[in-house]
Amino acid sequence: MKPVKLFTAISAALLVALPIAAFAQEAEEEASSPLSVSLAVTTDYVFRGVSQTDNEPAFQAGLTYTAPFGLYAGVWGSNIDFGQGGPNFEVDYFVGWNKDLSDSWNLDLGVTRYTYESASSGYGDIDYNEYIAQLTWSGPVTVGGILGYADDYGNSGAEQIYAGLSASYDLGDSGFSLGASTGYTSIEADNNGGRADYFDGSISVSKGFGPATATLGYYDTFGSDAEDLRRGSDIYKPGFVLTVSVDIP
Repeated sequence: MKPVKLFTAISAALLVALPIAAFAQEAEEEASSPLSVSLAVTTDYVFRGVSQTDNEPAFQAGLTYTAPFGLYAGVWGSNIDFGQGGPNFEVDYFVGWNKDLSDSWNLDLGVTRYTYESASSGYGDIDYNEYIAQLTWSGPVTVGGILGYADDYGNSGAEQIYAGLSASYDLGDSGFSLGASTGYTSIEADNNGGRADYFDGSISVSKGFGPATATLGYYDTFGSDAEDLRRGSDIYKPGFVLTVSVDIP
C-alpha cells in the first residue's frame, strides 16, 4: 500500500471511529441486552491472509443475537472488490452454539453462509456455506484453534479445509495486547483435479480506547502455491493493516 494511500486510510479510520466510540460509550451505560453490534473501519479487509478489497479500505458492521443457553445468530457485512464485474458487498449469515466447558476452556460450533452481492449478471453465483469449530483456552496467554470445512467452496463443487491457531497476550493495565496467528488453507476441486494449498500468518498489536480498539497488524501468505498465486494477483502479497473497531454489547 502506497504511503499516501495508507495515511489517507488511517486518517479516515480514526475520524470515523471517534463518533462511533462516543456512541458506544453511551450504549455501554445502558442495560445489557442479547443484541450486540460490531462496527469497524480498516485499511484493508484481509481474510485468512488474502485481501478481499484489492488492498483498499473497508467499512464493516455486524449484528449478533445471543440466547441465554449459548445459541447465537447474526449477520455481518463489508464492502469488497473482486475485480471488474465482481460483487461489491459481502454479507455473511451465521448461527452457532457457544459453551464454556470450564473456567479456561470454551467451545464454539457454528455455520456461516457467505454471500456476495451486486455482481454483474455474467459473474456467477459464488455463495457457499462453511462449518466451523473453535476451541479456546484462556490463561496467561489466550490460545485458540479453528477448523473450517466447506463442501462447495465458492459454489464451485470444490472442497475447502481451513485449520488455524491464534494466540494473544494482554499487557496488563497498559491497554495493549499482542497477537499472532497462522493458518492453512487447502482447496481441492474433484471435477478438474485442481488443488491449492497455502499458509497465512499474522502478528499484531492492539490498544484499547474505552469501547474502541485499534489494531495494527502485518499479514502474509506463504508456501509454494502462495508464491504462484502472488504472480497473478496482489491480494496474496504481505502488508500492514490498521483496523479500528467498536463492540457495543
